[in-house]
Amino acid sequence: MANYKALYSVGNSLAQYLQSAYPADLSANFACQFRVVSSTEIANEETTELDKTVSIFLHRVTVNENFRAAGRLQDTPNKQPVIFLDLHYLVTYWGASAQAEQTILGWTLQQLQSAPVLDGSVLTSDAAWDPTESVQLVLADLSLEDILRIWDALGPKYRLSIAYVARVVRIDRSATPAGPVVATQFTFGQKEVTV
Repeated sequence: MANYKALYSVGNSLAQYLQSAYPADLSANFACQFRVVSSTEIANEETTELDKTVSIFLHRVTVNENFRAAGRLQDTPNKQPVIFLDLHYLVTYWGASAQAEQTILGWTLQQLQSAPVLDGSVLTSDAAWDPTESVQLVLADLSLEDILRIWDALGPKYRLSIAYVARVVRIDRSATPAGPVVATQFTFGQKEVTV
């Protein structure tokens, strides 16, 4: 299980994986860069260098419904409960050419369909992933209303995008347990009492 850096690690791992897998012959015709972007970068796309970029934008984080109850269980008193998350991404090409946009997104779809699992060989080490851990990428089907709501909130005009869900991202790193409580101090009226 990973630590709190897992959210960024998944998107960054995906960007690095796609960049390293991007074929040289395709890059010769349609050079592009895969990278994680923030909502601010998208909202300010005219001043942000997004040209010829495939952005990986985390637009939503949800609790995985299949593991909701399991996340509340604790094995030991000093261990924090596990959080099981689904990360919702929009993958978007930023450029003026329709051919580049559709070719690059078509290649991205094909690449992630043929290798839909991010494992220890792909996941970045900064989140302290367990060696056996993996994250599955599933193509998501967003409704037109959801898509328009996302783009309206972000600000720029609609861009062709692919939606993915990365699941199940497990976050669990125990906090350093504090010592046991041996005294409680509170005020009662005008006197301070120690129990």
